[in-house]
Amino acid sequence: MNQIWTTHELVERGFTHAELARLVRAGSLARIRPGAYELPTAGAERQPVEQHRALILATAPQLGPGAVVSHGSAAVLHRLPTWTDERTRVHITRSRGGGARTRRLVQVHGATLTPADVVVVDGVAVTSVARTVLDLARTVPFEQAVAAGDRALGSGLDRLALDGCLDRMIGWPGSRQAQRVADFLDPLSESAGESVSRVRCWEEGLPAPQLQYVIRDAHGRQVARCDFAWEEYRTVGEFDGKVKYGELLRPGESAADVVLAERRREQAIRDQGWQVARWLWEDLYRPGAVGTRLRQAFRLAAA
Repeated sequence: MNQIWTTHELVERGFTHAELARLVRAGSLARIRPGAYELPTAGAERQPVEQHRALILATAPQLGPGAVVSHGSAAVLHRLPTWTDERTRVHITRSRGGGARTRRLVQVHGATLTPADVVVVDGVAVTSVARTVLDLARTVPFEQAVAAGDRALGSGLDRLALDGCLDRMIGWPGSRQAQRVADFLDPLSESAGESVSRVRCWEEGLPAPQLQYVIRDAHGRQVARCDFAWEEYRTVGEFDGKVKYGELLRPGESAADVVLAERRREQAIRDQGWQVARWLWEDLYRPGAVGTRLRQAFRLAAA
């Protein structure tokens, strides 16, 4: 993360307000938000999540004592998956009952915070991973909270810490939804898309899959490791949401090489007597799309 300066810091260095305005107009300084600046090249190629991280770090010094970054903004600092709606403002929590407020750049939540609920990330007070997951579970759509929780557990969040935090939330708004999310989490899910895929399978009445399933040949050699598997239906499911044919390129390899390797891999799976169903991000938001593909694969496997 590149250095961020507040107006106060720059004035202390001898800049006048008029000079700062002139530097911004000239493109020599970039304003992240009122009262916070960085070099213009710092954010030129920044992705949306990193843009929000910069906004958090620019906003935190202006919040005053007692403000703790939370919800989607805490998820960004903890590197958990987030959706666009959670990054429109910097979310903070103050330890009080109620008092939620929405400002142009800041969303204020009021809820009790214990010492166990607060950690420091990048020099900023932020809710712990467990508290962040459960705050999301209480306030965002189910699949989004599951994606964050799966990533947190897969990255080392202790289930006991999650349960302890959940116990402190009994009776809070959204606490039953948080319990549903906690019960659904699986640390074997390796991406947000896989997490949402699990939710879609459940919503569409499909049996729960096994995750990261290894298919072997008659000699016990590994043929493939698949995102999802339904042994009873001899079907595997693959979420193709990683733009994988570009991301998996090795030195000297072309996208065509990766596509060919993936086709060979899928044929090797089929050669072991398995059906393969694939879906993309857009399929996860087309009602019934994932279930239709999997049920078709189940029927073909049974034929």
